[in-house]
Amino acid sequence: MTDAAKQALAPLRQQIDSIDSQLVALLAERAKVTAQVGKIKQQYALPVYVPEREQLLLSARREQAQRLGVSADLAEDVLRRIMRESYQTQESGFVCCRNGGGKVVVVGGAGALGARFVSLFERSGYQVAVLEHNDWLSAEVICADAVLVLMAVPITLTEQLINQLPALPEDCVLADITSIKAQPLAAMLAKHKGPVVGLHPMFGPDITNLVKQVVVVCHGRAEQQYQWLLKQLNVWGAELTVKQAAEHDSAMQLIQAMRHFSSLVYGVHLADEQADLQELLQLSSPIYRLELAMVGRLFAQNAELYADIMLSSCEVTALLERYQQRFTALLALLQAKDKAGLMAQFGKGQQFFGELAGQFLQESKQLLQKAADSRS
Repeated sequence: MTDAAKQALAPLRQQIDSIDSQLVALLAERAKVTAQVGKIKQQYALPVYVPEREQLLLSARREQAQRLGVSADLAEDVLRRIMRESYQTQESGFVCCRNGGGKVVVVGGAGALGARFVSLFERSGYQVAVLEHNDWLSAEVICADAVLVLMAVPITLTEQLINQLPALPEDCVLADITSIKAQPLAAMLAKHKGPVVGLHPMFGPDITNLVKQVVVVCHGRAEQQYQWLLKQLNVWGAELTVKQAAEHDSAMQLIQAMRHFSSLVYGVHLADEQADLQELLQLSSPIYRLELAMVGRLFAQNAELYADIMLSSCEVTALLERYQQRFTALLALLQAKDKAGLMAQFGKGQQFFGELAGQFLQESKQLLQKAADSRS
């Protein structure tokens, strides 16, 4: 850069530095206000995340941006990132949604996801006890006077440990957070005569908070007696979706088991092909980088956990066999260089996704822009 160019840019860069400094100061000021908002929400047992309020705020700022000649998409993108941070400033402590609080026992509370719930209940003012494999001789003492016993154990052990529980207080809520629901729910209903509910948090232990995280609820027995627990999840920021256990398990075959298996096959294929991952990243488009990241993410997880998810139902095998048949059929079209046949299959997909295809296109554009921004 020439001296003349540097001299011409210097005052403009100083202005930008000054404006950026003001932006950071405003962010700090906003964080103080949102922290106060969090305290008031907890005082009145209001959820951290209120989608209607968020949408009104975004709509107002988009309109303001357009009036000022600023990209509305830019304004929304920046505000969404700021709001995500602000939700964390509202999490200093949570209100207890059960009158008098009480003892919560987390079976498997030393595990990654179990520990996340131990922390949330403790920060909400409950007395929390953890029941691990070395504690079963004291299980009756640990579970005495419990208002909630939450099963947070591996899939393969869930039913066994439910049956191993001591007799629980009549009004104690028995719940689980296993990724399958029909069998654990049936086991809990058979074991305990009091309130029972099946929960499936659709997230892992690496999340920073529960804001906008989905928790599936499968009602069991005495729904009114565990409303405080559902309200507690709302206060933490979770979005609750009610499903029948069988309906949930059928959907999870597609959402979890099949997706994990497909990622496993693709990752093993790359390994067997001795692909150069650094070269793939260097040459990748943002969308392929995201796809590769999602495959690579699987291999950063616990192998036994994901194997258990894939093996959780015999119906998964039949589903994957049908997937293999369709893969083979489309491969045959490719081998035959049947362009019309491939396009016909593409058309079947277009018809199935319908208007959602356009919605997914827009959503993916936002993800791809973020992926491109983060590329070093």
